Amino acid sequence: MNAVNTNKKLTVSSSPHFRSPDTSPRIMIDVIIALIPSLIAAFIFFGPRSLLVVGTCVVTCVLAEYLSRKAMKRHNTISDFSAVVTGLLLAFNLPVTIPLWIAAIGSVVAIVVVKQFFGGVGKNFVNPALVGRIVLMSSFATQMSSWTKPLAWMGADVTTTASPLATLKTMLSAGDVSTSAFTGENLPSLLDMFLGNRAGCLGESCALALILGGIYLCLRRVIKPTIPLCYIGTVALIMLIAGKGSLTFVAYELLGGGLMLGAIFMATDYATTPINTKGMIIFGIGCGLLTSVIRLFGSLPEGVSFSIIIMNILVPHIEHLTTPRPFGSEKKKKAKEETK
Repeated sequence: MNAVNTNKKLTVSSSPHFRSPDTSPRIMIDVIIALIPSLIAAFIFFGPRSLLVVGTCVVTCVLAEYLSRKAMKRHNTISDFSAVVTGLLLAFNLPVTIPLWIAAIGSVVAIVVVKQFFGGVGKNFVNPALVGRIVLMSSFATQMSSWTKPLAWMGADVTTTASPLATLKTMLSAGDVSTSAFTGENLPSLLDMFLGNRAGCLGESCALALILGGIYLCLRRVIKPTIPLCYIGTVALIMLIAGKGSLTFVAYELLGGGLMLGAIFMATDYATTPINTKGMIIFGIGCGLLTSVIRLFGSLPEGVSFSIIIMNILVPHIEHLTTPRPFGSEKKKKAKEETK
């Protein structure tokens, strides 16, 4: 008769019990692949200088991460490609005419101040690229708002133009968002807006390229469509009300500015967004509400960067309110019952 081993114990821990083959380098490579269509569109519409801006941001971000980690005596993390992604996203939030030294300053702020000062990848509480953009907007407002007409690089002269969102804000202030108001020469056609033939930052102009990148990330299960759909859907609903039912106004608002870029690639950052579905819905709706309020009532025509940053700060509170209780835990008793 075999002796029974009474020393064996069954250890049970609370869920979740997930193991995933995904690693940070693999996820970052998928994000880089998803950004390639937007990079190609930037080169087509804004010329070779777009590659200089992108290259400056990426190289500066990688160097800043390497040197800062070395100075802090931490193991180096440039092999996870997160610095490359930050550089790409920051460059996509800059105009093609930005001086390269300004782009480098934004890259250092994004990597050193926002990312490394808080411990590195996964520990930053706000999106590094967006903070870099906001710092540059506050410090170099003129350079950050100098837009050139797309395809101007093919001609002899580089002409400046207003962004579509600035024109839309003027139209809304004048109270004229009728269909006839969109037929003038001040705004590109909706087809041009969708394809990227409009003024704007490098990576935000071509909605088609951004949507293709978003579909790729969803198919690869790098992101869920919850936040982008809630974000864009909220903006669409509010702009439909503000535009008195004008679908044309709604379409221009959705395709203009950095809404698509922010909703797909920045509002879905793992470290700065909720991890459960309810939290994602609240986060996406909150971003949409703030973006719409800034666009409609703020002094700036754009509000994506500030909206995502504000919601990033609120993420701990959102997760506290929406995180499911572990199985088997008891509900907290009401204060009245505890006093009895």
